[in-house]
Amino acid sequence: MVLAFSRQMFVEFTVSQTMEHFLACHEHAFRAFGGVPARVMVDNLKSAVLQRLAGVAPVFNPRYLDFARHHGFAITHCNVARGNEKGRVESGVGYVKKNFLNGLELTEFAAIQVAVQVWLDTVANVRIHGETQQRPIDLLMQERPHLGSLNPHPYDIARTFTSVASNQFRITLDTNHYSVPVSYAHRKLTVKAYPDRICIYFDNQLIARHSRHYGRHQDIEDPDHAKSLIAQRRRASEQRLLMRFLALSPDAAAYYDGLEQRRFNARHHVRKILALAEIYSPDLVARAISDGLAFEAFSAEYITNILEARTRTLPEPGPLQLTRRHDLLDIDIDPPDLNDYKVNDHDTE
Repeated sequence: MVLAFSRQMFVEFTVSQTMEHFLACHEHAFRAFGGVPARVMVDNLKSAVLQRLAGVAPVFNPRYLDFARHHGFAITHCNVARGNEKGRVESGVGYVKKNFLNGLELTEFAAIQVAVQVWLDTVANVRIHGETQQRPIDLLMQERPHLGSLNPHPYDIARTFTSVASNQFRITLDTNHYSVPVSYAHRKLTVKAYPDRICIYFDNQLIARHSRHYGRHQDIEDPDHAKSLIAQRRRASEQRLLMRFLALSPDAAAYYDGLEQRRFNARHHVRKILALAEIYSPDLVARAISDGLAFEAFSAEYITNILEARTRTLPEPGPLQLTRRHDLLDIDIDPPDLNDYKVNDHDTE
């Protein structure tokens, strides 16, 4: 059995003309056939043929030669400007375009695999072929015993290259940006691009893995990669917060120690006290911290109470009212009856 690949087929049915897609097409075909053909006929695309001159043996791509040795098939090249040598392939491409792809509307590219499998099972593989006058599925059953066995060891089809991570801890592939852990920013990394995934290494150690995207100018980030940067920024923010608090008063350091010993979240109280420093004068806040330390009152609420008590405005006293004599009421009061208090003589005997 001979498997033929043309440049048109490769361009039409892969997203980009790169080695990883070219080799993946072979492996998908081998799995679909259930074996490896004896020969693979290729057009003069760069993934297979690096140089083709008339009268001179072609120079095959070393990577493709290694792939062929791994799977055990021979490479046959097409002659330049001899389209008849791969006529069936070109005809097959046209058949797919005019039948399966014609008028096809899919909302997601991933759905094409399911759609094409249904089309193969119900239309393409069970029709009567115009040239052979047989069903393709029947011919495949006849040729399958002549196929070589699949290599049980997978071939690494990835395209490998090096890239320096940016200061935003990203590497770039096909205009898309993929994140790496922040500690690898500005580092030289090894990238292995597969058709479905991106693997990134440093010193042969896998540091990042992403699904491969085929849009343009997309940013693909693993949230875990930025965690150390976020933690570092948080620590720096907390350090600046503490320095501002310590500058409030000579007793601020001792007061902070008390907050850490007495309160579950000392930084929460520090933030509140710093907010009070924006409302009250620095001298008042410093004095309140000193008093709070003296009273062992370690809380932002205690500092608030001290400040409010010292700045509370008391109502001004009204004018003194003197009572004048003619303002007094003339009140007649009857003399008291003292008979109840008289002592009888017999009570004294």
